[in-house]
Amino acid sequence: MNEEEEMKKILSNKKESTQPVKETDLLSTGSTLLNLACTGNAAGGFAKGKYHFLVGDSASGKTWLSLTCLAEAAINPNFDGYRFIYDNAEDGALMDIGRFFGDKVQERLESPAYEKDVPIYSTTIEEFYYHVDDAAKDGTPFIYILDSMDSLSSAAEQDKFNEMKEASRKGKTTTGTFGDGKAKKNSSNLRKLMPALRKTNSILIIINQTRDNLGFGFEKKIRSGGHALRFYATLEIWSSIKGKMKKTIRGKEREIGITTKVQVKKNRFTGRLRVVELPLYHSFGIDDVGSCVDYLVSEKHWTKSKNTINADDLDFSGTREKLIKHIQETNAEDKVSKIVDDVWNQIENECSVDRKSRYS
Repeated sequence: MNEEEEMKKILSNKKESTQPVKETDLLSTGSTLLNLACTGNAAGGFAKGKYHFLVGDSASGKTWLSLTCLAEAAINPNFDGYRFIYDNAEDGALMDIGRFFGDKVQERLESPAYEKDVPIYSTTIEEFYYHVDDAAKDGTPFIYILDSMDSLSSAAEQDKFNEMKEASRKGKTTTGTFGDGKAKKNSSNLRKLMPALRKTNSILIIINQTRDNLGFGFEKKIRSGGHALRFYATLEIWSSIKGKMKKTIRGKEREIGITTKVQVKKNRFTGRLRVVELPLYHSFGIDDVGSCVDYLVSEKHWTKSKNTINADDLDFSGTREKLIKHIQETNAEDKVSKIVDDVWNQIENECSVDRKSRYS
């Protein structure tokens, strides 16, 4: 074999499969609509071997969404044996894990590291990548959630702080700023991490906080961390609060949840950038059935007259709450999800341009 033939063989072995992601490799987000917005498949929105980027406003459901993915993995046989690693870097998730996401998640949930049974979370960008590297070298597939990138410092930032603190105590001044260098660290380390995720069939979810754009540009919201966070992501999803849900209790209007607006801003699965709205209750979490009902009504698949929804597929008519209760009592959640899947993809097909294929 000559040198040219040998090089062709090496390159052919490095080629990645161009086949669509298998359904067995998909992880549900806990929302039928968000799954469809991400992959076009109601079965899942995230995929094994990939990195996914969640950006959002404060209290818009980022943490809840990421932990719901773990709840979905816990009941999905395709994720048996996966490690559930939650890097609670900002120490912000204080909800009852067992109550909202199930005992299986609570039993399997682990920190990136431990010291005498005390959980250790990342405090710097360097520690985060060391922890993910440790998990990858362990060989066991994992779902790793960093919550969040914003809460991480860096070795350079800490060194500068110590330098300025020492100088201040001595009555001196120093030059320079507190630049954390996270953009550069993300650029170099994410590149190295991607092959490890593919090799172990693992999933990485990085959460990031939005910031108000006080500078130039048309975007009202921006985020930190550099371009690499977007460049290497299979999905980039942004969440915001569209409105608050309220209920009158004992004569007073009380907040019971939010409607979160979720935008897919980058999509390597389908290339389609879609927006969905999800009800998120403080006492329950993501209301998948409720969002499916609202979607089918909004797309006029189910008709609505005053407060009555006519769900012909289910041979049922009633108010929204009575319809949701009927779906749950008859265990028709999967049937409703399939209906939403069909309607969603019918609409996507109608949006497609009708042209003869140039390459078939």
